[in-house]
Amino acid sequence: MEKRNKYSKLYRKKMSLIRTFTQAVFFFLIALVSINRTLEASGIGIPFVSNASLHALCPFGGVVSFYRLATTGAFIQKIHESSFVLMALIFILAIILGPVFCGWICPLGSFQEWLGNIGKKIFKKKYNNFINPRIDKILRFLRYLVLVLVIYNTAATARLVFQNVDPYFALFNFWTNEVAITAYVVLGATIVLSFFIERPWCKYACPYGALLGIFNLFRISKLRRNPKTCINCKVCDKVCPMNITVSDKTTIRDHQCISCMKCTSEICCPVQETVGFGIYGGKEK
Repeated sequence: MEKRNKYSKLYRKKMSLIRTFTQAVFFFLIALVSINRTLEASGIGIPFVSNASLHALCPFGGVVSFYRLATTGAFIQKIHESSFVLMALIFILAIILGPVFCGWICPLGSFQEWLGNIGKKIFKKKYNNFINPRIDKILRFLRYLVLVLVIYNTAATARLVFQNVDPYFALFNFWTNEVAITAYVVLGATIVLSFFIERPWCKYACPYGALLGIFNLFRISKLRRNPKTCINCKVCDKVCPMNITVSDKTTIRDHQCISCMKCTSEICCPVQETVGFGIYGGKEK
């Protein structure tokens, strides 16, 4: 039993490191591409590294451009065809596993999470619990309002209006003259709030996270908790970055779930095959 437990801890640590490594790779890749675009303008680009703009690597750009194309027959300015490819790939992933883009790939989400690790050391148990749950529940629907406004205004103007407030664009272009003051303000607010609240931008304002969150309602591989083996330790609730109460549900359909797997038996849950992606579980709640 002792060897089994030791193996289980090592396995969970390995799974956690795999996720962290994946996040770091995508963050470094986007940063490198963004830096190389600036270097290319000076004639000293990095060999074998793309000099594409962030618009070409933004799947959300494909969403707003598709809406514009469907309604008016025209494309959004600055949108690259690769955005459509990325959009399609991420939608396919979301249909199968939910918003894994948010929990494993998005550089801005990872950046907030890393800042949050500092906040956890400072505020301990108080971290991520500063906002009253009732107010928090209401605030979480703000990102759907942002989604509607962004799609409507971008489609109406045929311009990337969201770029003026986008913290993702500001984070990877802060050394250029392409970033609006408002985007710097939003990025600054996101950075500060990340020390108190885990993934504040993801929770309350991200339009792409709002769109991908809808896939939690019908994704193929659902996140489930097996009530027969659950020991009600509530560890899954404590580690969830989005403050989802996993311990009282059989199937987790919350629109805020980012498929980070932190609550699963592979990473956190102390009982094997109790929380995870699959088809086991009793009556859905």
